[in-house]
Amino acid sequence: MPFASGRSYWWYLLPGLALITVIVLVPLVWNVYLSFTEYRGIIAPRWIGLDNWTRLFEDERFWMSFRNSIGMVIAMVVVPTLLGLVLAAALFDVVGRKFGGRLASFLRATYYLPQILPSVVAAIVIGWILRPENGALNTILEAVGLGSLAGNWLGNPDTALLSIMVVLVWIQIGYPVVIFMAALQRVDPELYEAAELDGAGWFHRFRAITLPMIRPEVFVVALTCTIAALKVFGPVYALTGGGPNNATIVPSYYSYQQFFQSQQVGYGAAIATALTVVIVIVSIVFVWAQNRSERKEAQL
Repeated sequence: MPFASGRSYWWYLLPGLALITVIVLVPLVWNVYLSFTEYRGIIAPRWIGLDNWTRLFEDERFWMSFRNSIGMVIAMVVVPTLLGLVLAAALFDVVGRKFGGRLASFLRATYYLPQILPSVVAAIVIGWILRPENGALNTILEAVGLGSLAGNWLGNPDTALLSIMVVLVWIQIGYPVVIFMAALQRVDPELYEAAELDGAGWFHRFRAITLPMIRPEVFVVALTCTIAALKVFGPVYALTGGGPNNATIVPSYYSYQQFFQSQQVGYGAAIATALTVVIVIVSIVFVWAQNRSERKEAQL
């Protein structure tokens, strides 16, 4: 039979490889090439060597965008992962066992709901809530006698980044909850029952059973969320446009500005390429850390 050969599966991979080549690899190579050129999208690119990269390393806005990315990592990785661990363990170990799996599933879906909304739509809704004049947040603060705390949350450089971070936590929290609850399905419930009979409280069961059992999923969530945080674009575009005074600018939005607003395509390509390099390095570090953790665990 023609498909009896062990190499026949390559034929099934060809459509996917062709799509990856056309959609990912070719644009990536073209983008790297443009980062060494002066190009405004009209005339042919002109090779200028490392001029864009020299400008990049001296650009304060570029470094500010990466500093703001630290806030995005906190909002999309650190806080959701920690809260997701606690919520998933509570839903699985407490709510699911005492009130039934249906309630736990309903709450899980509730947490995940913001994930299925387009990020721009979610950001617009939050923007209505944070309006300085008639936004819901300021209205509530005034209604409870805390009108002095009301402010222009997205228009103040001191609060704009924090406001976007809160939005991102709300959007992102459902993803780790779903992943961790799925991982907990493979944990033998008798482990929790035995630990509870021995007098272990919820926190001790969480530390001794939950965390070790879902460690691989923690690495996966941390890696995927870190990549998403480094390339976040939609909420910044919809809520602040990188302002005020570049207080919320991030690398992806800065690259967009150079591409489409300033028409400095070569410089925008350099920013995008630098961001890609950072994401690749972060991915390699995460994979190395996960493999190292698995080797240590196998040696125990």
